[in-house]
Amino acid sequence: MAVFEYEFMQRAFWAGGLIGIIAPILGVYLMLRRQVLMADTLSHVSLAGVALGSVLNLDPVICGFAIAVIGALLVEQLRRNYLTYSEVPVAIIMTSGLALAVVLMSLKSSLSKTFSSYLFGSIVAVSDTQLWMMAAVCVTGLIFFIVLRRPLYNLTFDEETASIGGIQVKGLSFAFAVLTGLTVASAMPIVGVLLVSALIVLPAALALRVSRSFAAAIVIAVLTGLIGIFGGLTTSYHLNTPPGGTIALILLAFLLTGISAQKLIQQYNRKRHRKERKQQHAIISIQSRENIPHEIQ
Repeated sequence: MAVFEYEFMQRAFWAGGLIGIIAPILGVYLMLRRQVLMADTLSHVSLAGVALGSVLNLDPVICGFAIAVIGALLVEQLRRNYLTYSEVPVAIIMTSGLALAVVLMSLKSSLSKTFSSYLFGSIVAVSDTQLWMMAAVCVTGLIFFIVLRRPLYNLTFDEETASIGGIQVKGLSFAFAVLTGLTVASAMPIVGVLLVSALIVLPAALALRVSRSFAAAIVIAVLTGLIGIFGGLTTSYHLNTPPGGTIALILLAFLLTGISAQKLIQQYNRKRHRKERKQQHAIISIQSRENIPHEIQ
């Protein structure tokens, strides 16, 4: 295919494949833990890290990763201080990260063009350094979810029960927060800060809606994410549209189609069950009449 003739497109597809594996899995856990806005929060924090790296003449990619991890740890710590108001830590860190990014951007006027790729995503923005870091995050995340799948599963549904069962809840929660920060920072070059949550949440939302088991939800989420990313990158290349927005719209179309199809199937099943019940009642009625003695009739 002509789309693979260019090296930057090859890097983009490799990056999309790596993120398309780990981000939807993370999204399933975030949705079940009711921490969906965590992705948006850390994307703003990561943007501040990129700005800080540019201002200090450091590698913006590495700074973005580092600040995203710090932000994730702060969110987790604040979440434990505001147990009753779980949305407060997200609001605090999100607004702080965005404010810091705006201030740092104002200190260096040449950042405006560079930041557009981080805000909306850009195929050509994926460098070799970012690609290797994405690969490291993907491998680390897969090892994390495979090795710790049982304690993480228990932690996701009930922290108190997990703690009673001997699971190190605090340590596992902080490790999960770190992985979330790394994944969000990795996804930024593909879909951008403004749409990074779409890549994490939309495949998971579809998977949890249509699947009947946790394992099936993971598989469906990953497949949806990969198809959406590859389809979005291909469409973006041919139509010259922003890759981040294109990927998000395709994933949204998958979600809406899945919800609509599920509703149609449920309506069809209800109608079939009603028809079967009517047939059963009719058969029972006929049988009961046949069993009535002839003298009574």
